[in-house]
Amino acid sequence: MNQTLFRIYQGTGQFSRVMAALSVLLFAGIQFTDFEITMKAQVVLAVIALAIGIPHGAIDHLITIPRNSTRRFTAFIAIYTLIAIIAALAIAHWNLVGFQLVVLMSALHFGFGDSAYANESQGAAGKNGYSKLVLATYAIPAGFLPVVLPLTDKRTFDVLEELNPALTNWAGTFTESLRNSTLFLAISSILLLVITKKYSLALDLVLLLMLSFFAPPLVAFAVYFGLWHAVRHTARLVPKLPSAMHKVSNGKPLASFFAAVTPGLYAILGIFLLGIFFVVRGSTEVTSDFLWIILVIIWALTVPHMATTAKFDLRAFKSSLRP
Repeated sequence: MNQTLFRIYQGTGQFSRVMAALSVLLFAGIQFTDFEITMKAQVVLAVIALAIGIPHGAIDHLITIPRNSTRRFTAFIAIYTLIAIIAALAIAHWNLVGFQLVVLMSALHFGFGDSAYANESQGAAGKNGYSKLVLATYAIPAGFLPVVLPLTDKRTFDVLEELNPALTNWAGTFTESLRNSTLFLAISSILLLVITKKYSLALDLVLLLMLSFFAPPLVAFAVYFGLWHAVRHTARLVPKLPSAMHKVSNGKPLASFFAAVTPGLYAILGIFLLGIFFVVRGSTEVTSDFLWIILVIIWALTVPHMATTAKFDLRAFKSSLRP
């Protein structure tokens, strides 16, 4: 067992749970008062949390192809960028269908990515990986809870109306059944994980369930994206980056973690500059339009990001040693 790598996985897992728990406590407390969070305040909180999560998907080129092959490196960047541009144009043009596809794709990406993290954290602790049944039990609700529940919350309709009226009734007549199915699946999975004594995985699902219920939908997703999924995914990048592993060998877990963050910081500036550019070109409401542009860019980048990370997500699943 590599003690430093273990501390990185353990620390990111604890951090994400603490952030989710604090968010639940904060917004649960607010619900018992007369205080109301304005839309602009929600947008600010969401933009901050989303910004924190942006770098985790901005270094796919560093973990996918060898840097000593200039031709392959250039080709990867070109194809990756082209896919993202096509996805952004498709979402911007076909708002509803594009959004629905992104919802499904994101739920699968988040769920299987977080379950791959759980399996890798077992390996970092020197333990056998989880069984495929346990991983599947965890993966589906882990991905659908932070996506489907906020988007089917009645409070979301006003938010979507503010962002893009075409998305207000995005699930149509399936809204209630989709929400109930997700809740049933989550509760069933929690019970099964408790019965099989996978308490940490069960706790994850409980926290994600509570976050989706108590936090405003927009903020709930942003907290999950920036302070849960992105943090855990960054931990998974550490063993794949020589610069980060050099710090691991020196016993510096925090420095190792940030060595996987700093190469992607440029993406925050780039995405925000793009957002400002499109807003300035012809916007009526800066706050909502800016957030809409940021979300479209992030969703578009998720398409090639998901394809890139799917390979080592599957590898993490296969590392399970139990049937």
